[in-house]
Amino acid sequence: MAGLPLGTGIGRQADYWWTVYRRTWRGSLVSSFLAPIFYVVAMGVILGGFIEGDPDELEGATSYLAFVVPGLIAAHAMQTAVGETTYPVMGLIKWQKVYDSMLATPLQVPHLVGATLAFVGFRLVTTCAVFTAVLAPFGVYESWWGPFLAFLAQVLTGMAFAGLVYGFTARLRSESAFGVLFRLVVFPLFLFSGAFFPVDNLGALGSWIARLTPLWHGVNLSRMFALDNVTWWLAAVNTSVLLALCVVGWFWSVSGLQRRLVA
Repeated sequence: MAGLPLGTGIGRQADYWWTVYRRTWRGSLVSSFLAPIFYVVAMGVILGGFIEGDPDELEGATSYLAFVVPGLIAAHAMQTAVGETTYPVMGLIKWQKVYDSMLATPLQVPHLVGATLAFVGFRLVTTCAVFTAVLAPFGVYESWWGPFLAFLAQVLTGMAFAGLVYGFTARLRSESAFGVLFRLVVFPLFLFSGAFFPVDNLGALGSWIARLTPLWHGVNLSRMFALDNVTWWLAAVNTSVLLALCVVGWFWSVSGLQRRLVA
């Protein structure tokens, strides 16, 4: 790529994204931190008190809380990534036209995509880290290294969705399609990718379909690490799928924004 190196171009936008975060972080405090924790307490502690903690039925978890927490954090990472790459990206492209002004400088499309996805990664790291730190004292992790590897799996899950949804947004002319995305993609994935119950409960066909979804790979990887119940070949498959989606998402995003703003 001619011009600025990718890392340099991304670094030159650090001040902009830091300013954005300083001015908007309070608005995400409830949705990113408090609401998910309350949700976990309601589902894992209150509802979990009525569910027998059978490891054979809960993929090795000794309580429903231990089962649901790793999956819910991974699912929340997906929701955070989708939230940051739908309306905010549409604003940068269509309403505020920040990207147009950036392209009037030596910055190029890959720099813009890289900086935006880096900011999404920052949001995922902070959200998942706080979530993990708050819930660790509840005894949901079976090893000292479990929270760290589960945290990495959750961030990777969010980044896999971030690139794919960014590319989708870059190709849209109207924000009306976001309603379809949330209702027909994000919400069904949230419910049926293993965060709340083992996907085997969906039946042979349903469980097979669930295992094809990106979120299931993230939920399964996060849960295996958290419960110290790792099938390493499966963990390698889960990780490979998520990494491959990150790569596909990157090229999908760059090509979409290039066609939208330059070509």
